[in-house]
Amino acid sequence: MTSRRPYGPPPSRRDVLAGAAGLAAAFALPRPARALEEPPADRHGVAMHGEPALPPDFPHFPYARPDAPKGGRLTQGVLGGFDTLNPYSYRGAQAQGMRGFVYESLMARSYDEPFSLYGLVAQTVELPEERDYVVFTIDPRAKFSDGEDVTAEDVVFTFELLRDRGTPSFRSNYRRVRQASAESARRVRFDLSGADDRELPLVLGLMPVLAAHATDVASFEDTTFRPLTGTGPYIVSAVDPGRSMTFRRDPNYWGKDLPANRGLNNFDEIRCDYYRDANSMFEAFKKGLIDVRAENDPIRWTTGYDFPAVRRGDVVKESFSSGVPAGMNAFVFNSRKPAFSDRRVREALGFLFDYAWIDRNMFGGATERTRSYFEGSELASTGLPASDRERALLKPFPDVVRADILDGTWSPPDGDGTGRDREQLRIALAQLGEAGWSLDRGQLRKTETGEAMRFEILVSGKEQERLSLAFARGLERAGVKATVRLVDNVQAQRRMQTYDFDMIVYNWYSSLSPGMEQRKFWGSVAADTPGERNYMGAKEPAIDALIDALIAARDREDFIAAVRALDRVLLSGFYVVPLFHVEKTWMARWKALDHPQTTPLFGPMLETWWRDPAPAG
Repeated sequence: MTSRRPYGPPPSRRDVLAGAAGLAAAFALPRPARALEEPPADRHGVAMHGEPALPPDFPHFPYARPDAPKGGRLTQGVLGGFDTLNPYSYRGAQAQGMRGFVYESLMARSYDEPFSLYGLVAQTVELPEERDYVVFTIDPRAKFSDGEDVTAEDVVFTFELLRDRGTPSFRSNYRRVRQASAESARRVRFDLSGADDRELPLVLGLMPVLAAHATDVASFEDTTFRPLTGTGPYIVSAVDPGRSMTFRRDPNYWGKDLPANRGLNNFDEIRCDYYRDANSMFEAFKKGLIDVRAENDPIRWTTGYDFPAVRRGDVVKESFSSGVPAGMNAFVFNSRKPAFSDRRVREALGFLFDYAWIDRNMFGGATERTRSYFEGSELASTGLPASDRERALLKPFPDVVRADILDGTWSPPDGDGTGRDREQLRIALAQLGEAGWSLDRGQLRKTETGEAMRFEILVSGKEQERLSLAFARGLERAGVKATVRLVDNVQAQRRMQTYDFDMIVYNWYSSLSPGMEQRKFWGSVAADTPGERNYMGAKEPAIDALIDALIAARDREDFIAAVRALDRVLLSGFYVVPLFHVEKTWMARWKALDHPQTTPLFGPMLETWWRDPAPAG
């Protein structure tokens, strides 16, 4: 991979501009014979499968109100803390909002389509059918927050920086690019490693652009409270380390009139206040210190919002529909630990979780059991027999999927609702016996060594603690000693980054277009890479092959087959004890905030909201 210059002291902007005329020659590289043919036309957008839904002259995204009022402040609450403003290094706890507010990507994602991108910093994109290269043309109006023009050189610089020094996901994704080059001052080309990586051009379209002239490469991986220079609609105006961040809308923001931005970024100021626990954050919302909150506790949603501001109508509760999968919310086994390395043990312990009791007694019957990693979408495999396409993908791995999961009849055991289900206890102990464990004077022990089964459930909030204590009581019936350890979000994040836990409660969010992030979630390489999200430690060749297949899929049907097959393999591994989800997105807001009538496919987006102007007089 080459670039116009290696890492080192960045050149002055004058140096960059002086050399712009020679960029094409400096980056001239051998091209395949096909490159002599007529190249594809530049396009306004690109979709993972098929064509983008919006035409070249679209005025704004359908979920945005183009004439939304501008002004005022939005105050959000965030759990945890932060010790760095660099979201692209895995070191430290990252501040919320830097991506999107301060740093923009080359292209803007539409949240009304599974995976489509439209022009932003890159005005157009050139992408052949084979997808073995992609060319982005920079909008001539694009500028950094310091007023300097964005060039192709900045894009190549950012790419190389993130490839070599960014988070593990950037490194693994960008190393699949064979070569990056600036064809001119405004055109940047990425030659890809092969036509089977069909998502990679879109992943590159989501790459941020950092200023080469203002970025210190040597200290890039360090934690810092000094923001990098980006192209986004906001700049950092105040930092109280670990406690709050304030963003101010840039009055000179170059892209405010782009179709992808019309009706977005409506607040003059956005403040993010950090709280150590969910209860204190909720109390702050009740006092009006926070403007809006998403609620994920069914009990609080049904009983906790009976306070004066709600009764007066000053606080509005709303439920929003979403078309995206619910994701997998679960107790997660760290299979790196010897006690959890056996799939039979993991499955057996799942029988000791009485979902029916927890749903009725803790959540008032408001939840639904999660039965798939892609719950609530066409990507879910549960309840459906494997198709011929799925079976063809799974053929090289004949024993990896259980028969009842292959035919769609499997479902996680719910329990009888008593919290003392004897039949499920019997099944659990029988399976544990097959795996070499037995009850000895009320303690589950390894039959050969006498080692007792003890483990810690790491949690970072009272809701997780309450849920984990209930599970621990069920485990105790089988002689398993589970200790619940409550830590703050920062501590939990640090331990999770290094896989220093036995069991956690975690929710892998999903989308209608799962892709490269699946490698981070359950790929074999990620299992041994700190900072990734393969918390379960899965190292299964079938998983890796199916992730490759879904990324390489050329049409939606092949894609769905690959995702469903992946779902079946993950379920067959019993890496988690699935928990639950709710059908709607619950949000509460102080009535001074408002939002468009149209909700995007992905659910509500605060970027489209606004503060109603104060009435005159």
